[in-house]
Amino acid sequence: MLAAVLVTLAITALTAWFVSRGLSRALALYDEKHRIDEISVHFLRRLLIAGIYLIGISAALTHIPEFKIIGHSLLAGAGILTVVGGLASQQVLSNIVSGFLIVFFRPFKTGDRITVINTWVGVVEDITLRETILRDFENNRVVVPNSVVSSQVLVNANHTDERICKFIEIGIGYGSDADRAMAIMAEEIIKHPLHIDARSPGQKERAEPIAPVRVIGLGSSSVNLRAWAWAGNPSDGFVLQCDLLRSIKQRFDMEGIEIPFPQTTLTFAKNEVLAISRRDGSGA
Repeated sequence: MLAAVLVTLAITALTAWFVSRGLSRALALYDEKHRIDEISVHFLRRLLIAGIYLIGISAALTHIPEFKIIGHSLLAGAGILTVVGGLASQQVLSNIVSGFLIVFFRPFKTGDRITVINTWVGVVEDITLRETILRDFENNRVVVPNSVVSSQVLVNANHTDERICKFIEIGIGYGSDADRAMAIMAEEIIKHPLHIDARSPGQKERAEPIAPVRVIGLGSSSVNLRAWAWAGNPSDGFVLQCDLLRSIKQRFDMEGIEIPFPQTTLTFAKNEVLAISRRDGSGA
């Protein structure tokens, strides 16, 4: 009986030591590239060691007839505490597991520009055990839980090809020359220094246009045009789109191509106009 108790306690102590050392080594290796809160690490280590000792001491007590009932009770209590702790930390464990899955499958990496749920857009700065940290274009840090990132649809603008296509959409009046407007849009796109030729070899052989422009709709007050402009990366694409909207507007003004805008006409009865004038005190 004494030998069984000593062996159980020895196995418990060795298990606690190996778990403590292994956890410290693993987190140290992970912390070389990721910042980890030391308080959280120490708390997790103490929690695991306390659980191991509780189970080990309970198992040792079961070998002593006088304490057998107490040992079984402690083991049952430890099982209940394990279930309760697992339920209480379900979200935390979900984030940790999701973080390992993200690092293993690599749907994105540090430096990639991603969009999560069409809501959060930014450059990945860090992937910790609990969250993914993004830096948006206003230099804010957006902290997204790993479970959200791994379970939702995300867009990675840098996964295989950094090139980006920007839609340049402008409406012109029905009385304007649509062919001339389309030619102006293509000219402005081609001469922009950030525009790139994204045509495939087959498209070049078929002599397809470098900057295609199409009529995509006939609106209530405008003929809607869309041009496809390619840039080497999302940052250049944003600048390209802004510059083209300005330069195309200037060219349209120079060549008399109208860009319609919403107009509202209000018609008042004569008595209503007079009533309003009196209330305003204008005397008109």
